[in-house]
Amino acid sequence: MWFNATTVWPGNTGELAQSILEAGKNPGMGVRQIHARGITGLGVNVAIIDQNLLLDHPEFEGKIVKYFDTGSGLPSTQGSMHGPAVTSLLVGETIGTAPEANVYYAVAPSWLKDAQYYADALDWIIAENAQLPEGQKIRVVSVSAAPSGPGSPFTLNTAAWEAAVDRAAAAGILVLDCTEDAGILAPCYYDPLDPDNVAGCIPGFPGHMIPSKPGKIYIPIGFRTTAEEYTQGAISYQYDAFGGMSWAPPYLSGVLALGWQLRPDLSAAQLLDMVYHSAYIRNGLTIIDPGAFIEMVELAGSR
Repeated sequence: MWFNATTVWPGNTGELAQSILEAGKNPGMGVRQIHARGITGLGVNVAIIDQNLLLDHPEFEGKIVKYFDTGSGLPSTQGSMHGPAVTSLLVGETIGTAPEANVYYAVAPSWLKDAQYYADALDWIIAENAQLPEGQKIRVVSVSAAPSGPGSPFTLNTAAWEAAVDRAAAAGILVLDCTEDAGILAPCYYDPLDPDNVAGCIPGFPGHMIPSKPGKIYIPIGFRTTAEEYTQGAISYQYDAFGGMSWAPPYLSGVLALGWQLRPDLSAAQLLDMVYHSAYIRNGLTIIDPGAFIEMVELAGSR
């Protein structure tokens, strides 16, 4: 089911729904145990390109360093479903994989299906990054969309997005998006009754298997709670059992931020290599294991 904190339930069902919503805030896969050790992404700069966002939700209030709108045309008092959700999955105080990372946030109107807005957003991030001193660079950009490639819903200026991604790579910035061909992400879901059991994570969506995608990194996307704020001051949360690929880029971005907190000297390619080599392998598929990843990063630092 998909519901929020204001959903009206029959009888005593609301108490059960509230407990499910609270449980869904857990990133799972052992992430909270990593946070308990003081590994939270502290001081790591990341970026998000997504729909418009209100900045006062307690999950991420004060964590948005800069906010830039490429041309959504929406009032500043209007939020969205998508923006607060992905932001909370990355840096949410109780939800995110890297709750103490800093975010550069760029708004792109995905509903226009024009990838030029995404290219402009990424160029803004590149320009901001160029002004930052060494040691404070933006390391990764989470993009919960597929602005180009097979199956992309974008119909305009897809080449502009691909060129911007190349410019970001030249600047040392990793871009994680949902593109099918060049993207590295695939969906899985954990057992909601045992979310920290990496071995219990199943590829696909809850109740819906998908073709195997060897070489991709499988990221948990189901049974999650995210921040919600459609209008100024209407602070809430929503629970989405099924999830979607949009939830994968912010999750992995946050896990990488945990690694960069420990080893800021490592490149994105080096950390991604560690994600692959520390992964749990299920039927030949690579499922992210944040605890094993952090252990590998720490071992690399001790050599």
